[in-house]
Formats: sequence, structure tokens, C-alpha cells
Amino acid sequence: MGLPPFAQEGWGVGAPAMVAIAALCLALAIDWLFGEPPARVHPVVWMGRYLGAVGRCIVPSAAQKPDARVWPFIAGALAWCAGAVCVAIVALAIEAAVRRMPAWLGWVLLGIALKPLLAWRMLRDEVLAVEAALGTSLDAGRAQLARLVSRDVGTLSEAEVRESAIESLAENLNDSVVAPLFWFVLLGLPGAVVYRFANTADAMWGYRGERGGYVWTWAGKWAARADDALSWLPARLTALLLALVCGRWLRRLRREARTTPSPNSGWPMAAMALLLGVRLGKPGVYVLNGAGRAPVAHDTGRAAKLAGRVLTAAATASAAVLAAMARLA
Repeated sequence: MGLPPFAQEGWGVGAPAMVAIAALCLALAIDWLFGEPPARVHPVVWMGRYLGAVGRCIVPSAAQKPDARVWPFIAGALAWCAGAVCVAIVALAIEAAVRRMPAWLGWVLLGIALKPLLAWRMLRDEVLAVEAALGTSLDAGRAQLARLVSRDVGTLSEAEVRESAIESLAENLNDSVVAPLFWFVLLGLPGAVVYRFANTADAMWGYRGERGGYVWTWAGKWAARADDALSWLPARLTALLLALVCGRWLRRLRREARTTPSPNSGWPMAAMALLLGVRLGKPGVYVLNGAGRAPVAHDTGRAAKLAGRVLTAAATASAAVLAAMARLA
């Protein structure tokens, strides 16, 4: 499917890549100017509703089975595959419509379709809102952080709240920016939309063993592994971009990244910790850059600026790759 599958007779050499590049720029402009679309028309919200409804069917029925491993795993895998196929079909239909349109109209439709799969402004605003809330009180900071993370925030100190916010920024810089761009360049709109479906499924199902019991551990295994596979390379690219925009070589990056349970999220989080010179961690689970200092108020803003530079670098690199693909086609 990839780009360029938008090619059509009469567009001319290089036009498919130009459509994709223009669509990417439009998506990022919409994101920066307007943020997220309303929930009622947000594709990622629709994905979440599907996953929530199916999940509520899987767990009660699976809990009645004598073997609470095989059935929830199979049911979770089938539900994941069905959802992924559905969103891919919708994306392919949009691409087919783009192929039949004049190029100027095609890039507008493609950009509008791509925008909900990217969430930079919301991520930046939510993280900075945690710091602003901490300026009011610790309880306000904890409450704001609870919008970003699934962990228990009730006992976190001010430094730990700040650590969690910066970690969330680094992790979601991959999930909401770099990885969707990566899969858009590689496989077009279907690649980006299937990635966001996989990432949403992992967020809703992949960790439910901690919150929802033994059955959810097995129902979410496929979702967790699928997200691990699709995020593997983008997570490392995110860490590389963080280092490149700072012009630094991070020798301890691999060692630090491996201290986290996730095979992927540790990479951008470790890179952020090392570049800021701060300690980040999840109490009782892992510590990144343990020799670093506790983050202070201005470190949140520094992290947001650094992530913004990564967004610019990722978008520029994506456009360059698309242009190179057009020249090679």
C-alpha cells in the first residue's frame, strides 16, 4: 500500500510524493492550530470504543472457562485482527478516493485524515499543564498527571510527579508523533492508522493484568506484543533524533533503556533523562540515569522544547524520504 500508491495518470512524476508531503504539512499545521478534533469524530476515540466494547465481552465469558489462558488470548487476538483489518480498509478507501481526485484536493483529504493520528499539541499542552498545576499545589499536580498516566499518583512527591510527566512526554513523543510518521512514510495512511490502533489496544488491553486481573493479562498479550513489534524501530529512532537535535552521543543509552520492563519505551525516556541530566523513574520498578539530579520546574519546559525539535526533525526527515522515494520510482 504505501506511498506512493496515490499515483495516478496525469499527476506527473513526483506528484504522489508531493501530495504526501503536503498532506503531512497540513496535518501538522491543523494539529498545531486546532489540536484534537471533537471526540464524536475522532478516529482514535472510535478505536477505543470498539476495544472497550469487545473487551467487556471477552473478560466475562473468558472468566467462565476452565482454562483462563487459551480462550482470552485467542479472543483478544481475533478481536485485535478484526479491528486492524477494519481500520486498514477505511484507510485504503480514503487512499482510493485520493487517487481519483485532483492532486490539490487529494492532499487536503489525506492531511485531514492523517491529523487525528498525530497528537503533538495535546501531548505538549498536557505535560506543561502538569507543571503549571504543580505551581498551584502538589495535589493539583497529581490530579493533572492522572490525565496522562495510568499509575497511582496519590503518593507521588513533587519530583516524582515531574518525573512522570517528562517520562510521558518522551514515551508519547514516539507513540503520538514519530511512530505514526514512520508508518505513514513506509505504508501510507493504512500504516499510520493500524499503528495507532495497535498503540490504543496496547494502552487499553496490554496492561490490564495490573488493573483488571489474570484474565486480562492473557486477553491483552496479543495487543501488547503487536505494539512492541510495531514500535520497536520507531522508539529507537525517537531516541536517536533526541540525541541528534542536541548534537550529543549517548553512550549509556542502551544500558539505561534496558532497565525498563518495556522493550521500547525505555529508549526515548532514557535519552530524555540523559540529555536533561535528570533522574527519571517509576517507584519500585526502574530508575533511569540514577546519578542525575531530581528534575526541577524548568526541566519540564526544556523537555517540551527538546521534543518540539524532534517533531521538526522527524517531519523534515519524513519529507526527505518521501521525496527520495519519488526520485527512485
